[in-house]
Amino acid sequence: MANVLDLRGLSCPIPLIKTKEAISGKDAVTVLVDEPPAKENIIKFAKSQNFRVEYSETNGEYTITISK
Repeated sequence: MANVLDLRGLSCPIPLIKTKEAISGKDAVTVLVDEPPAKENIIKFAKSQNFRVEYSETNGEYTITISK
């Protein structure tokens, strides 16, 4: 089962830093954010580390699933 990080309400770079820490040694992490820059930075980072990334938006909140 994937870990879920609720990072809504936090501004960059905090969501990115917490995502980096959470993905270390894990197969999958789901991240919840509500700021477009945080979403973009997390997606860019995950892809640069060769993770698969899927995301969706609901009412201005983003759910990002990062997996190996």
